[in-house]
Formats: sequence, structure tokens, C-alpha cells
Amino acid sequence: MASPQSQQNKLLRVGILQGGRILDERHVLRDDVTIGHDAKNTIVLPPSEDLPAKFAIFENRNNQYQLVFDDTMQGRVNLGSSDVDFDRIRKQGLAQERGTNYVLPLQETARGKVELGDVTLFFQFITPPAAADRPVLPADVQGGFWKSMDRVFFGILAVSLFLHFAWGAYIVSRDPPPEPELALDELEDRFVKANIIPQKLPEPEKVAEATQAAAEDSAPKEEKKAAASDKPADSKPQDAAQRKAEIAKKVSGKGLLKILGSSGGGSGAFADVLGGSTGGSEIANALQGAGGVGVATSDALGASGPKGGGAGNVAGIGDLGTSGGGKVDLGSKKEVEVVGRVKDATPEVESSDVDRDALARYVKARLKAIQNCYEKELKRNPSLKGKVVVRFNIMPTGRTGGIEVEENTLGNEAVGSCIRTVIRSWVFPFKPDDEVPVAYPFVFSPAG
Repeated sequence: MASPQSQQNKLLRVGILQGGRILDERHVLRDDVTIGHDAKNTIVLPPSEDLPAKFAIFENRNNQYQLVFDDTMQGRVNLGSSDVDFDRIRKQGLAQERGTNYVLPLQETARGKVELGDVTLFFQFITPPAAADRPVLPADVQGGFWKSMDRVFFGILAVSLFLHFAWGAYIVSRDPPPEPELALDELEDRFVKANIIPQKLPEPEKVAEATQAAAEDSAPKEEKKAAASDKPADSKPQDAAQRKAEIAKKVSGKGLLKILGSSGGGSGAFADVLGGSTGGSEIANALQGAGGVGVATSDALGASGPKGGGAGNVAGIGDLGTSGGGKVDLGSKKEVEVVGRVKDATPEVESSDVDRDALARYVKARLKAIQNCYEKELKRNPSLKGKVVVRFNIMPTGRTGGIEVEENTLGNEAVGSCIRTVIRSWVFPFKPDDEVPVAYPFVFSPAG
């Protein structure tokens, strides 16, 4: 018996035949060999009901290959002394049972075949061919770096680099040119406008003339002050009454007093408009009995009363009030509570892999979310009621797929869309072998 250590250098050769014609041949070293209709398999076979999508038929464990087959597969294996078919291997216990599969360790001398419908797999272990020596070219033909270099391009590149470095060194070695000094007269006008250049001072002769003119203007003012001070200080002050009379005479001819006329019988614009003295007497008669002019407050009007002879009361704004039935408490704003009922009928399940009662219990535990979808639209339409049938598939993973609203007598698409969203999040505890179609009805009606 060969050891697993010696088998690790052997190649597993697998050939695929169909209808007596070789389709493919693979050489595998220390890798598992999988078959099935999945494109990721080592050997891709046409879809078959007997094989899953992916099945590891050869497994490498501890540098030793072992053949894996199940009850549906037929074939033969040469174990060194004789050929043994799969039925005999199962009956005599030559292979280890692993669930529904059988595992048979293979030696490096083992060979055989596995029948999978009209496809047959042949396998055996072979010694890998020796690696061929790489061809070596003669020394005169072999190329190097200098031979592969374009000499014209290399020459142009070298000259260009030399010129660039030389020009850079020349610029760095030169001293910068001195900056030119500009006189004030050579500056542009914009600097003059910005008051950078100071204005010229006036000449001394013009300053002297201006000082002399100012002295001549101040001389008459000093003479006037001296003449005023020469007047006798013992002039008799005027009588106070006489000064008042003169002031009243001057004021009576100015402004509003001149328009209205004096109260001592003088004429004015007001007297001329109303017809002289006659007009003045009529105004006096009309205003006879009128009180003095004052501010009309509530206290003053209440104390003196109206002048028109009638009776009346005056009330201030603070005394005004409103009359009515008292305070009105509007209370706080409350939202009307809308409650709806939802009933689930018996679902239609098209497979025996899913327990109908277990499915109903799972859905009833989540009817609150379905009820919320209905009550959200019931607030807008209190008379909303009807039946919604949702059809969906239970996937092998337990999740839902292909969710569609098969029947909706509510006349409201929003409820059906909301129910689809809720069902999409469900994960059932049972895992069927294939997709199971389910039609689930829900009956909605207002509560009260």
C-alpha cells in the first residue's frame, strides 16, 4: 500500500465521456473535484434531477484523495486485486458512511469510473510529466540593455539634459541687476493724486502780504470798541414801564398778533375778514357763555359736565368692559382615534413541505403590522373595507419572494403596497427544499 506522502506527487486524471465521445480531460493536483450544473464547478455537467448544483466527488484530505458517492450513483473501482462495484462497496462496508454519502479512500494505484446518467467519469492517478527545459538562445543572439536602447534617442536626451543643467547653473551664478532709482518728478500722475508727493509750500512774500491784510481788517474793529468805551457811563436807565410799552408796540405789528389784531380795538386781518367791528361783536356774542380752553380729559368732562345743556357721562377706556357668558374653554386639540379590524382566512399552500397551521400562527402573530397599514388609510376614508389576497413564495432560505397583490376589493392601492412591504421582511422558521407558493387572504372592516 502506498503512503499518502507518495500520493501527493501524483496527478488525478479525470476524463468525461458522453455517448462514447470524450468531452473533456482534467489533471488535478491536491485540489477537490466538484461536478454539477453550476458554472463554478471543476466539471460542469448538464442539469440533472439526480445531481445537485454542486457535488464534491473527489476530496483531498491529508494529501490523499477519497471518492464520494451516494445511493443514486453507479460505478466500479479497481482496488488493486479486483474491480468492485458501488453496490458491493455499500454492502460490505468498504466505504465510510457520511450522512447519505459514502466515502472511499483511494490509493495511487486505484482507478475506476462513475456513471451519472449518460455521462461517465473515468479516473486514475498518473505521474506528472517532467518539466521541459526552457530553450536558451546563443550568446551572440541574446540582447542586452545597450543593444535594446535606441542610440539616437539616447544621444538627444543626453544633449538636452546637459544644456538644461548648464543654463540653470549660468542663471544661478549671475548677480541680480540693480533696481533703478526714480526722482519725484518721474513718478506717474496716479501717485500724485494719491497725495504721495507733498504739495509745495507758499512763497514767503505771499505769506507776508496775507499777514498785513489781516492786520488792516482788525484795525477798524478795535477803533469801534474804543469809541464805545468813550461814551458816558452815567446815562439814565429807562423806566421799566416805558420799556414794556415800547416792546408791546413793536410786537403787536408782527406775526400772528398782526393777523388777529389787538384786543384794544385795533384793526387786523382777522377783523377785515369778519367785517370790521361788527363781525367782532357777532363772534363775541356767539362765544358768550363758553368756558376757557382746556384739555378734554375724562376727569374734567365728568366734573364740569357738558356745556350744551344736555345730560351725559364720559367714560375712559379703562372703564369700558365686555359683557357675556364668561370664559369659554376650548380645551386641547385631540386626534380622533380610528380603529380597524383585520381577519386572516385559511391560506392556500401548494406544497406539503410547509405546515399550513404553523404558517397561520406565524402570520397571526404579525397581524398588528397588517392592521396598521389598514388603519393608516381608514383615517382618510372611514368607510374603507374589503378583502386583500396576497400571493408570495416561501424560499428555501425561509424568506419571501415574488410578492404580488392578487385581489384587492378595498379600492385602495396604498394598503396593498404597505402589506407587500411588511411581508417582504418576514423570515419563516421552516426551510422548504424548493419555492412554495402561498396565497394569503386578509379581510378588513372598521371597528365600530
